[in-house]
Amino acid sequence: MIVVRVMVGAAIMTNRRLTGLSRSVIEDLVSELRPRWQARHRDRLASRIRRRRIGAGARHRFGFVDRLLATLVHLRHGLTHDVIATWFGVHRSTISRSIAEINPLLAERGCPVRDGVRLRTLSDVVAHLGHHPQALTDATEERVRRPVAGRAGRDRFVSGKARLNTLKALVTCDPLGRLLFCGETRPGSMHDITQARTAGLVDLLLNAPLDVQILTDAGYQGLGTDTGGTVITPRPKPRKHHTSLPPSVIAAHDAARKRHSSQRIRIEHAIGHLKTWRILGRHHDRRESFDTTIRAIPGLLSNHQHTGRSENTTQRRRALPATPHVR
Repeated sequence: MIVVRVMVGAAIMTNRRLTGLSRSVIEDLVSELRPRWQARHRDRLASRIRRRRIGAGARHRFGFVDRLLATLVHLRHGLTHDVIATWFGVHRSTISRSIAEINPLLAERGCPVRDGVRLRTLSDVVAHLGHHPQALTDATEERVRRPVAGRAGRDRFVSGKARLNTLKALVTCDPLGRLLFCGETRPGSMHDITQARTAGLVDLLLNAPLDVQILTDAGYQGLGTDTGGTVITPRPKPRKHHTSLPPSVIAAHDAARKRHSSQRIRIEHAIGHLKTWRILGRHHDRRESFDTTIRAIPGLLSNHQHTGRSENTTQRRRALPATPHVR
């Protein structure tokens, strides 16, 4: 049993397809998160009445590295806890408990923007925009479990756009498509502009520097007036009675809309990269854990995007035998 678990862990560490992360990135995650996990584990043990001292009894067979690897595979491929438990040769409850312990640690890491700087909240993002004044913002919806019949507020999660039970998250990236923030989840029935207002984005942007610009889609029209022009939305579509306008005016209007769309397309690409982590294809876990899950992925996605594949490519090339040149 232990040998199988060691073999599974080694396979996950060496095969980037299973986690989307290289071995060096996983090792950095272990060195970063292990002390925090151990401290929380000791605090949890000390918070209840005990008959034996902390540290007595059997040692963990499923250690921190195994818990981290199981969580990464779960996030990357959306595998059920039963499947991952079969891989590691443990009970399903062990995997569920491990994911519940590791996900908050990953969510607290935030999105890295430069050496030693991470953005964890919307206020951090607005402060960062003082140095890099342009950003893109949009909302993404993820399908979640439907509340049981008869429960109060069951219709709050029904999205008028997707016609499904969803939760909505606010996503912000820079003009190059690198994620800056993901979170502030709300029920799917809430409109995009209402989500931004309840998240406190308007108050934060009123105190932002004057040169800050946030590009959004038509779902945020009206937010530019609330923020003094900081939020920029596309020009409305021409109305039917505007067809009598000169062709030059209509062409300029269409060009302005296309220019705004071409600048804002990076946020759509960032959301697309986010959903390559299959746990966001459809969230089968509890709705209460969705916010932690969607905040855990951007930091891992940044590691996935900014670490090249040269390490694995070099290893494969060294492993391949030299082939003679054929004329």
